[in-house]
Amino acid sequence: MEIDSPLPGTEPPRDCPRCPRLVALRRACQAEHPDWWNAPVRAFGDPAAWLALVGLAPGKHGANRTGRPFTGDYAGDLLFATLAAFGLTKGRYDARVDDGLALDGAIIVNSVKCLPPQNKPTPAEIAQCRMFLEGQLAALANVKVMIALGRIAHDAALRAAGERLAAHPFAHGAVHPLPEGRYLVDSYHCSRYNTNTGRLTAEMFADVFRTALALKDQTSGPNSSTSPR
Repeated sequence: MEIDSPLPGTEPPRDCPRCPRLVALRRACQAEHPDWWNAPVRAFGDPAAWLALVGLAPGKHGANRTGRPFTGDYAGDLLFATLAAFGLTKGRYDARVDDGLALDGAIIVNSVKCLPPQNKPTPAEIAQCRMFLEGQLAALANVKVMIALGRIAHDAALRAAGERLAAHPFAHGAVHPLPEGRYLVDSYHCSRYNTNTGRLTAEMFADVFRTALALKDQTSGPNSSTSPR
């Protein structure tokens, strides 16, 4: 099944050769599960979005299997339920790419497009994939707020914006003003591990989206002070 990107021209090819370790894992998955997506996972959502969610990388049994970010694993259950609660979806999430779900005002992009071993990309792999994240964020002319899902996404979003990491320490709920009037809001990743251990609760996650909505609605400039929630 072919899956169209909302941001054509910004995606890597299906056989992207840039990261040898990720290519080897992709080929192993293709041999073991030939009916899976097993390729760089494309962005998903509204190309006119005001909100961009920056994820980490595809999960083996989630996006790498289905071909859509956060689709088919536990992280997607919490993410899409929260997006729906804030009016950012159309249709119903049913963990399948053909479930009819669409995003309205939001889009999901990843720091790393391909499945990494143990869900842990190396710094070199994140750097190799940065050109695609930079291209997608640049193409999203209406984005006012980004939510970074985890530290790796936080770092990748800052580097894509040309910012110094030391000037923007990661902390759940923290707000970081960026160039061109954008904001980055940090969240712990909505993984099963984080939610099972209580590091991230559904209410904590919802608070991040409340912060994003407040930032969207404010009319002051990018240098104004904003208190993290």
